[in-house]
Amino acid sequence: MARLSDIIEDFIKQMFNEDDKKVIFIQRNELADQFRCAPSQINYVLTTRFTYEKGYLIESKRGGGGHIAIKHLEHDGSNRREELINQSIGDMITYHNALALLNNLLESEIIEEREYEIMKIAINDRTLVSAGDRNKVRADILKAMIMIILS
Repeated sequence: MARLSDIIEDFIKQMFNEDDKKVIFIQRNELADQFRCAPSQINYVLTTRFTYEKGYLIESKRGGGGHIAIKHLEHDGSNRREELINQSIGDMITYHNALALLNNLLESEIIEEREYEIMKIAINDRTLVSAGDRNKVRADILKAMIMIILS
């Protein structure tokens, strides 16, 4: 049986597929009522499943009638490369965040399965065992690979 988080994630992704939407608007409390869960469960799904690394941007408008806008980012080669290097990777990146980024590249068909596996092994903690600051070295390796792939 699927976990509630997975069900909510699938529901939101399905909203994007309707009419090829690039932005959807949700109200957290209404969605929580629909799934009979706490609003914090919706927050959890949004913050863990709809991250920038996974190709999404979340904007929240507070107050009466407020909503949450979820934007599915479209990327072309050079813009995507700059965004990935400057915003998603930065000077350091954890293995968990790097993996999320690679999964997004794979799902977006920017990289293929073989490239994904090679990149994944190149940046994992066991490969970087002798590196002083793994997260910095990982970021440098990932940036170099993305420069080549998206050039």
